[in-house]
Amino acid sequence: MTAHSELRLLPWSGPDGKPCYLSTDDDSSFLSRLADSTEAIQLGLADNLVAHALKVLDDEQTDAEDLRSLSTDLVGALRDTLRVASSRGQRLPPPQPAAQGSDDNPQLPAAALG
Repeated sequence: MTAHSELRLLPWSGPDGKPCYLSTDDDSSFLSRLADSTEAIQLGLADNLVAHALKVLDDEQTDAEDLRSLSTDLVGALRDTLRVASSRGQRLPPPQPAAQGSDDNPQLPAAALG
């Protein structure tokens, strides 16, 4: 089992569209490395798509069909990015309890706010 979570959400779905999970203690296993690589590719594609979307949206000649296609691609990239964020968030270590005597509500001086 993984250290922070029992299962790792993988960056792809099963044939029925349901999420896939991995249970392993080995972050360097083949499947873990494949998932890491897939996540990196998905995030890179999303980044490229955002740059492309900005160009398409700046073009006043873009027709409805192109905007619909772009929207479909953006939704897919957002879905993949949210899955990556969810998977990584589940693998974060749990927050450590505050040390006794520490200030749980730190305050900034008014001057820090300008």
